[in-house]
Amino acid sequence: MSESSASALQLGRPSRQPAVHPENLSLDASCFSSPPVNFLQELPSYRSIARRRTTVHSRDKQSGTLLKSTDSYSSQLEDRIAENLSSQSLRNYALNISEKRRLRDIQETQMKYLSEWDQWKRYSSKSWKRFLEKAREMTTHLELWREDIRSIEGKFGTGIQSYFSFLRFLVLLNLVIFLIIFMLVLLPILLTKYKITNSSFVLIPFKDTDIQCTVYPVSSSGLIYFYSYIIDLLSGTGFLEETSLFYGHYTIDGVKFQNFTYDLPLAYLISTIAYLALSLLWIVKRSVEGFKINLIRSEEHFQSYCNKIFAGWDFCITNRSMADLKHSSLRYELRADLEEERIRQKIAERTSEETIRIYSLRLFLNCIVLAVLGACFYAIYVATVFSQEHMKKEIDKMVFGENLLILYLPSIVITLANFITPMIFAKIIRYEDYSPGFEIRLTILRCVFMRLATICVLVFTLGSKITSCDDDTCDLCGYNQKLYPCWETQVGQEMYKLMIFDFIIILAVTLFVDFPRKLLVTYCSSWKLIQCWGQQEFAIPDNVLGIVYGQTICWIGAFFSPLLPAIATLKFIIIFYVKEWSLLYTCRPSPRPFRASNSNFFFLLVLLIGLCLAIIPLTISISRIPSSKACGPFTNFNTTWEVIPKTVSTFPSSLQSFIHGVTSEAFAVPFFMIICLIMFYFIALAGAHKRVVIQLREQLSLESRDKRYLIQKLTEAQRDTRN
Repeated sequence: MSESSASALQLGRPSRQPAVHPENLSLDASCFSSPPVNFLQELPSYRSIARRRTTVHSRDKQSGTLLKSTDSYSSQLEDRIAENLSSQSLRNYALNISEKRRLRDIQETQMKYLSEWDQWKRYSSKSWKRFLEKAREMTTHLELWREDIRSIEGKFGTGIQSYFSFLRFLVLLNLVIFLIIFMLVLLPILLTKYKITNSSFVLIPFKDTDIQCTVYPVSSSGLIYFYSYIIDLLSGTGFLEETSLFYGHYTIDGVKFQNFTYDLPLAYLISTIAYLALSLLWIVKRSVEGFKINLIRSEEHFQSYCNKIFAGWDFCITNRSMADLKHSSLRYELRADLEEERIRQKIAERTSEETIRIYSLRLFLNCIVLAVLGACFYAIYVATVFSQEHMKKEIDKMVFGENLLILYLPSIVITLANFITPMIFAKIIRYEDYSPGFEIRLTILRCVFMRLATICVLVFTLGSKITSCDDDTCDLCGYNQKLYPCWETQVGQEMYKLMIFDFIIILAVTLFVDFPRKLLVTYCSSWKLIQCWGQQEFAIPDNVLGIVYGQTICWIGAFFSPLLPAIATLKFIIIFYVKEWSLLYTCRPSPRPFRASNSNFFFLLVLLIGLCLAIIPLTISISRIPSSKACGPFTNFNTTWEVIPKTVSTFPSSLQSFIHGVTSEAFAVPFFMIICLIMFYFIALAGAHKRVVIQLREQLSLESRDKRYLIQKLTEAQRDTRN
């Protein structure tokens, strides 16, 4: 290489002030000096920034930034690192061993000139940080199913591992919800019931309520059929109805201890608000990181190609078959991206007649989707009404199967709707001419809406039956006391039946469908029908929708059945082992990839939708529907929410005035305006950050053009040298 070309390559780098980072400590002086060369003005980046040179110079003068020599810059870095040594460890810096030793010597030298108080603060800060690091290492060993999830990650990759991590999160969430309800509601009752503390129950005082509204018929005793216990266990009726599993068991006003009286109605309502708020905050906190990653990855299509080609491999995979599957999934991703590019080009070249035709077809197909959803919702409504009207018959008038079918009719219809509609949606989406990625997202979104809306339809159907009646009972009690003497308990029984039936379906499909299918594929693979059928795929979205469906049932039912979170915890623990066994022995991973970061954000987004849908019927039940007068802690209140104003009325007058002021419209309107201003500020800040990101991407693109230009000049210089 000639000397002139080498110097041209070295000196043709764009001049810029480097950021003050410790990892740049050992940079060469040539990085900071770039005298002008003849072809500098021909660089693409130089041409693009020539228009902004005046603005950049004035900005540099205002900020007072000047280019310094390499020695002064190095000394500045050393001083900056030496100042930060007290707060950060040397291992956090990307330096070689000799530089770290030199900085450690600087640190020890500085320590000699510090006072004893400063030396003690530095030593105590380092000791505290070491303790926190050791504590974090210990907590990682205490994680639930740590070894199992790591084994799954090593065999099947991070996509499937994210599903089991999400299942572990739901186990911990339900366990915390159960502990909240146990500490606030169950524990005071148990301490009094078993005489552990010197306390007594405070019974609900009798008010001017019609005697007809306080009638709560108890299950008749006498000759009981042997299968009645099975029906009671599966439906929550009979002996289970009178236990602490359901709302009607907590018909007390409080617990009187020696120095105070524990207000059970207030604690019951606060526990509901607490577990909903905790779930919301926990889900939002976990979803922030996944949202950031998805936001970055969705900005640039070229970056997606680079990530798949250069950084798409999952190094957690150690199994040969899983490695082959990962190869095929990467090929599928690239084919899907190319197909999306083809769809974009096709959309760009689409004529107005074709656009009208495709949008008309999509409108017609979406009408079909709405018709399917409407038919499913109507079927659930009819099944719920039929079940509620016939479940009050005497058991001796019907056989075992008929009784169980009537009790579980809404659950059966909901399960059939959740099984049939995804197949219909998958057929319809093929004719809508979307890109492959959007097809998957739209199908999943429709399935999410279907699964979660069915629960809301069931709850609102029960609410309409509770608040409507033929005679004047509704005017007397506020609800249909004849069919629903304790309507909260009966809603809890419906949620309990949904939870149990969903669990039975998951076990039955795994044991009686997936396992025999695996045997047929293994030992009868020569049959053409078996070859077409193939082995069951472990579809991550379908499994996630299943557990989110169960979690939504738990959120709605925890108010009406306080022990339902404990049942959900046990259910998810069993599902974890069942799904792990199914993945290892009966199913194969889906060839369609599901990246871990996308998975975590998608799972939490679906879970957040389920939480929002669960809050709606709970809010209506607490604030609108009159509480039962025959059972529960709110028999003396028109609605459940009335316990809050009653409690506030017992506060001092100054505190009452403050609470009324905070909850008034005079405070709400300015507060809403301030929140809007803050939101607009963050939107503007996000826009500014986005513009900076765009500029940095343009700068990276210009640097790549500079490199290509310099390589071209270098090639020309080498050719001239040879000639």
